[in-house]
Amino acid sequence: MCRALATTWLFAGLRNNEILRLRVGCIRWQRDAVIVPATGDILPADAVCLLDVPVNKTATAFTKPVDRIVGDAIAAWEKVRPQGAKRADWKTGEFVDFLFMVRLTGVGKSYLNNTLIPALCAKAGVPLADVRGNITTHRARSTIASQLFNAKEPMTLFELQEWLGHSSPSATQHYAKITPLKMAKSYADAGYFARNLRAIEVLIDQDAVRAGIASTEPWKFYDLGHGYCTYDFFEQCPHRMACAKCDFYMPKQATAALLLEGKANLLHLLQEIPLGEAEEAAVEDGVAAYEKLLLRLADVPTPAGPTQRQIGSDLVQITSFRVAPGSSAT
Repeated sequence: MCRALATTWLFAGLRNNEILRLRVGCIRWQRDAVIVPATGDILPADAVCLLDVPVNKTATAFTKPVDRIVGDAIAAWEKVRPQGAKRADWKTGEFVDFLFMVRLTGVGKSYLNNTLIPALCAKAGVPLADVRGNITTHRARSTIASQLFNAKEPMTLFELQEWLGHSSPSATQHYAKITPLKMAKSYADAGYFARNLRAIEVLIDQDAVRAGIASTEPWKFYDLGHGYCTYDFFEQCPHRMACAKCDFYMPKQATAALLLEGKANLLHLLQEIPLGEAEEAAVEDGVAAYEKLLLRLADVPTPAGPTQRQIGSDLVQITSFRVAPGSSAT
């Protein structure tokens, strides 16, 4: 009986009075594989068992799935449980066969908190209290609720509400605490800083570097898709996302560009370029944001000196970054 009580307390997510008021035959088995109507997924046979929970303080009687370890422990106790007289349920007044009875007497309301849990803590070498307070029957309920909410395939708030037997989701939110690990994973997946970076291909002319002419001749070429930028400090150029085609610009159809691409000793690298808010909007939001970016840059000097308006180019194009794996494609 103690083993069944402990297992139910740990893994069924029940209140103290719900555990003590469970009835004989409260476990039902899902013996066959079934198809879930809402999703079409298959629930394998014996994956879980169903536990009938009596009326509680906020809800009527309901049925919830629990791990088969709970069903096995309760079934083992029912096999050896002495038969006894029915007792009145102090909540409903009806006479029932309480599951946890010994010598025709039901388990006391304080048994779990004052006897069983202290014994389990002593056996496991766990203190009776921690930073969250005393370890009581409510601890296991809140712990498993948080684990189900933070699982790899978590329960939704409304599913957890049904499983706990709450009448409103506001009560469930108290239990649905997000673990630091899940929060860290969600934060990493959100990619707040990564979304403000784009990777652009850079060609390094190793012949120019080795010949010592890198200080006077272009040696680093940023691939803009429609041409190359030879400005060494490309990441600092305000026109990098909307190239004004200043003197540092080399169109891909130019002879110099064709000669560059024909070199066998080119080093291909990817460099991450941080984007400002206007540039990020141009990438994410499309033409309208891009035109707004062009207008803002019209009178901003290019690395070569003249502004975009002074250059007067009608062929200004947004930079087409070659995106590194894992980044957002543009």
